[in-house]
Amino acid sequence: MDTLDLLLHPVRLRITHAMSGGRSCSAAELCAALPDVPKTTVYRHVGLLAEGGVLEVADEQRVRGAVERRYRLHRDRMKIEPEAGASMSLDDHRHGFAAAMAALLAEFNAYLDRPGADPFADSVGYRQGTLWLSPDELTEMISEWQHSFVSRATNEPAPGRRPHLVSAIFFPTEDHRDTAGS
Repeated sequence: MDTLDLLLHPVRLRITHAMSGGRSCSAAELCAALPDVPKTTVYRHVGLLAEGGVLEVADEQRVRGAVERRYRLHRDRMKIEPEAGASMSLDDHRHGFAAAMAALLAEFNAYLDRPGADPFADSVGYRQGTLWLSPDELTEMISEWQHSFVSRATNEPAPGRRPHLVSAIFFPTEDHRDTAGS
């Protein structure tokens, strides 16, 4: 299974989200972090991610006679290369978007189901808006967003820090190629 197939699955997306920020986790800890996903499913998808090189073994220790592995993300395998993205069919994009939205919905529901969830106090946002941008302006905005994101993406867990899931979606809403004459 290639990286594209590995990452374009809702459960595997949730596992990679749970492990982001440099955290290492055992499969049992991932089961606890994803209580709405059957344990056998978590173990199966952890195995697929490890087999595909997206997860690497960070540590192994004996626990009650069994070997417990702690995994971490293999950062170089966590992205879809531009060549692979460019070769994706429209159905591949449809499938990837659906997997990402399913994972996002599952993460949001899991957040709301936690004791003490307070979307207002936690600054939860889910806004949409339309921006009229030229191709150069869109490229500039994406670059600015990426710079802001990348500058914080290497933050590690620390007192006062909580993980936040960030999703950005960019696509044209209508075809307005010739608006000058309108």
